[in-house]
Amino acid sequence: MIGWLIIGCEIGFWIFVIAGLFTRYMLKRKKLGGYLLLCTPIVDLILIAATVVDLKNGAVADIFHSLAAIYIGVTVGFGKRMIHWADERFAYTFAGGPKPKKAPRGGKEHARNERNGWYRHLLSWVIGCSLLLAMTAFVGDSSRTKALLDFIPRWGFFLAIDFIWSFSYTLWPKKDK
Repeated sequence: MIGWLIIGCEIGFWIFVIAGLFTRYMLKRKKLGGYLLLCTPIVDLILIAATVVDLKNGAVADIFHSLAAIYIGVTVGFGKRMIHWADERFAYTFAGGPKPKKAPRGGKEHARNERNGWYRHLLSWVIGCSLLLAMTAFVGDSSRTKALLDFIPRWGFFLAIDFIWSFSYTLWPKKDK
């Protein structure tokens, strides 16, 4: 059930983003569009609440319960950036806005961009792991929540790989073309 809810929340997130941008640029109602964009965190609250209720009602934690926490962490870490990305493109395509800047492909700017992406990943990891720990403590039954704690080092492994990848551009910058 939680797996389907994650999919539904991802769809809901993008529905709010698209509805907000459509309302802002096509209907020329900036304030209402802004309110719709502000509704995206509600989707996260629904997901985490449903996950906690599911675990509290006796469910044994599985990968989907862990993914719910990851989803929340990634949304907090990258959500504003994703919405800004979509906003620039929507404004350019449908409202005559300026052409979106391309991400730097080399040099110090590229290295800084990569590091900033890793910092966002770190923030996502901290928030996601905090949620995993909080859910484990709230449920209070380590035999049912073991999968939540087992996910922390797995995600940490990917965070470490991302660190090596992202900071390698600081030591060995990619050449600007």
